[in-house]
Amino acid sequence: MMNANLMEKIVSLAKRRGFIFPGSEIYGGLAGTYDYGPLGVLLQHNIKEIWWQSFIDSRDDMYSLDAAILMNPKAWEASGHVTGFADPTADGKMFNTMFKTSVGAGEEANITYFRPETAGGIFLNFKNVVDSMHPRLPFGIGQIGKAFRNEIAPRDFIFRLRELKQMEVEYFVRPNEWGKAFEEWRNLMHQYARTIGLPKDSIHELEIGDGERAHYSKRTIDFEFDFPFGRRELWGLAYRGDFDLSAHASASSVDLSYLDEETGERFIPHVIEPSLGVDRTILAILVSAYREDEMNGEARTYLALAPKVAPIKAMVSPLLKNKPELVAKAKEIRKELQKIHPHIAWDDNGNIGKRYRRQDEIGTPFCITIDFDTLGPSNSSGQANLKDTITLRHRDTGVQERLTVPEVISRIRSAFA
Repeated sequence: MMNANLMEKIVSLAKRRGFIFPGSEIYGGLAGTYDYGPLGVLLQHNIKEIWWQSFIDSRDDMYSLDAAILMNPKAWEASGHVTGFADPTADGKMFNTMFKTSVGAGEEANITYFRPETAGGIFLNFKNVVDSMHPRLPFGIGQIGKAFRNEIAPRDFIFRLRELKQMEVEYFVRPNEWGKAFEEWRNLMHQYARTIGLPKDSIHELEIGDGERAHYSKRTIDFEFDFPFGRRELWGLAYRGDFDLSAHASASSVDLSYLDEETGERFIPHVIEPSLGVDRTILAILVSAYREDEMNGEARTYLALAPKVAPIKAMVSPLLKNKPELVAKAKEIRKELQKIHPHIAWDDNGNIGKRYRRQDEIGTPFCITIDFDTLGPSNSSGQANLKDTITLRHRDTGVQERLTVPEVISRIRSAFA
């Protein structure tokens, strides 16, 4: 899989099949920007939904947030981003990678920044969440949102972008309990990787040493992935100590301490931060799922996506599109399957083999074909036992099973459970 042409093939497939398009392409593009097409939106949605279920909804100690992209610039001064969020340029000078903008008009306009990370909004809303929800430690605040970084040299498709999406949690703990929470979130990140179909042997932990960590971090593990262009950071897990809440409390003169009602102790909680980039996750999934093989004497490209991740869950097709009775039955069965999941495709264009190839290339786990045997003996060879049965084809193997509609529904339901 680690061949020189793999990235080119993935980029080509992503555009050709409606996953990811170059940003502003008709005007020559804009480096570091990409647009998600119809299938890319569905793939992205599934990745975020699985993250939300795993990191937020399945836990009783998590609260959700959707913070503003624009914030008071004093927040970025307090967090250290104004002075510390910089990369060196070719001539050795440091370049701050935050995007500047202005709020207001004319001479009264104030300079602010597009947020370079979603974490900032979480820390600014710590007191609001505590005052409104009265959580007990440990608890977390999670959100999914866009972040912006004026990268000097964006590259490697959607790996390094100027406009990106993050799935982040800030998990607040008592100072002496950070180690336990760190391990808990570390394990949960590995579990999430398995759920979305990333191979275990493609993910590696890298302990970031002193002097190499971000200014706020007391311990950081990078989850690295074997991309075609080398082993690079996929996600991060950081122990931020009490840096953020203490810095914002000092700069704003607002008390951001936590009162433990059981002990009467008041203190600044420490923070564990699992941070996962949506775009890098999508790239890792595409790299992991890309396959080339031969089936029935023909070369085939397919995406071996985990069923939960696949943008289209199944395709329903009448064997022949010019036979009204087959079309009607196929539409009836598709309607039944859409009660399980809305993203059940319809395809009656070309021969059945070409339909299978199209669905394989976008990672659809199942293809369902309705033929004359489905309608019963009066329309076929008289094999009454095949009436009301349909063909279920499996993407990875090409194996086809003859099943009843309830059996197919059960198979599909269990694949996405």
